[in-house]
Amino acid sequence: MTPIIFTLGDHRTVKVIPNVQAQVDGHPVLTYTYNIYRKNSFDDSEEQRQESELLLERKTDPNYLGYITFEDPGRMFTYTADGQGELTQGEIEEIIENISHYRDHPGMWDLDGA
Repeated sequence: MTPIIFTLGDHRTVKVIPNVQAQVDGHPVLTYTYNIYRKNSFDDSEEQRQESELLLERKTDPNYLGYITFEDPGRMFTYTADGQGELTQGEIEEIIENISHYRDHPGMWDLDGA
């Protein structure tokens, strides 16, 4: 699954990787949990390592900032800061807005990694 990458208002670039645990008819399904990473540079090996850690309980990547869970999309969200850094309230809100936009327009998310 291709992550989405965007720059927050404070000029911090983040990468959001959905925690995909199931498939329907051979296609990934977007879940309610999204892992957040600081984006420093584009590196295929870094990307593969981050994706391989998705289902682990503890992430070791120094760029990992935690995850956002959509408890009730559009109403209730939870941010869990279990990485090396932490997001501010404003950053969390901006990330939720971006994820919500992609969830509302699923054709924008490159599900095939193309």
